[in-house]
Amino acid sequence: MSRIDHNQPLGTPTWIELEVADLPATQAFYGSVFGWEFATGEHGTTCLLRGLPVAGLRETMSAGGGWTVHLATDDCDGTTKQAVAAGGTLFEEPHDLGDEARTALVVDPTGARFGLWQGRSRPGCRLVNEPDTLVRNDLVTPAAERARAFYTAVFDFTLDGNKDLPGVDFTFLRRPDGHEIGGIMGSADAAASSWATLFEVADADETVARVKAAGGKATAPEDTPYCRMSTITDLWGTEFSVGSRQ
Repeated sequence: MSRIDHNQPLGTPTWIELEVADLPATQAFYGSVFGWEFATGEHGTTCLLRGLPVAGLRETMSAGGGWTVHLATDDCDGTTKQAVAAGGTLFEEPHDLGDEARTALVVDPTGARFGLWQGRSRPGCRLVNEPDTLVRNDLVTPAAERARAFYTAVFDFTLDGNKDLPGVDFTFLRRPDGHEIGGIMGSADAAASSWATLFEVADADETVARVKAAGGKATAPEDTPYCRMSTITDLWGTEFSVGSRQ
């Protein structure tokens, strides 16, 4: 379990948000799957676990694109400029969410969208790496080399291979302090580049049963070198993964 009470170092996945067209139905689905509760305010709906923020929902007519990961920064405006200089495109200009944070949305040179999060009163997800919270984000892209060049230039990441996945084009992303924050998966079969989201769960098989009972779809759980995992599709086509520790 990790409780977060301060801003994370540059480049750390720190907040996730989902754009939704039907807020009540989305709350019902994710509440059934993860046991989340919800609080709606001026800047969207916060998903809560034990009263602490673990994700966000933003109601919009143009919902789509899946869960958006936000990477930490102490200077949202400065990091946005670095991202654009490295070949990214500004999707949503830096703006304040009241006293909670300053944030922006960027599209990287491979077409994947991600956010920047400069925490103020909210450092991001307050709980991570425990059941029903965010545990990992990886970029899946058919243009892995271009992605690696971009993210290392913007966030000072270093790259490290993965011996656990022989024959797979996967590179760990590490902060300058050596901490692994995610990875880049090169896949020629990927229709588009996107950041994948993995939630930890206590039992992948039980979670899959709850997903199906709530009307979603799920692949049969499979054991991987890291967890027992399933790919979930919610009622509106959003894909994400769940995994339970082995």
